[in-house]
Amino acid sequence: MDIDSFWKLIEECRRQAQGPDERLAWLRGALARRSLAEVVQFQVRLDEVTHEAFTWDLWAAADRIFGGWCSDDGFCYFGLWMVGLGRDAFSRALADPDSLADVPEVQRMVGRPREMWNNDWPEWESLDYVAMEAYGSLTGVDDDCSEAFYEDVEAEQGDGESSSGPLGQRWDVRREDEAARKLPRLSVMFPL
Repeated sequence: MDIDSFWKLIEECRRQAQGPDERLAWLRGALARRSLAEVVQFQVRLDEVTHEAFTWDLWAAADRIFGGWCSDDGFCYFGLWMVGLGRDAFSRALADPDSLADVPEVQRMVGRPREMWNNDWPEWESLDYVAMEAYGSLTGVDDDCSEAFYEDVEAEQGDGESSSGPLGQRWDVRREDEAARKLPRLSVMFPL
């Protein structure tokens, strides 16, 4: 599965189902109809694109949306959520994190207390497990296929370079002057 096929599957998932649970069920079924190699490659592509989003500027955007804080895990789940927005929104956010202000899913959160976001919360942790679940269905080892799955993923990835931290320069989104300069629209939409 190349990167274009990966994004086509994500886009089709967005068209076929609305809520995160329905989208996962659709995606799990679509992956389970593919070969084991394609399922593994889906995870490899997912890891690649979420790695691209591992930047301090996007972390600051997540911090702003979350009210001034975003944990390590929360940021990983935020990156997965951004994948679920589709290729166009994801690519725009990589180039300009403030472009998230244009995303309808972000606009729905504006002005609402965070405790009322429910299914709108910008995270999609479960996306990181859907390929493993499809792999389990295909191999007939639904309960604990994680070791074999991740061995296959690592074999497919090869010896790629890994970074020890986010790319770019870290900055504090709670500094209003800097936030207003780097994330002008998100700063207005999500005041601290």
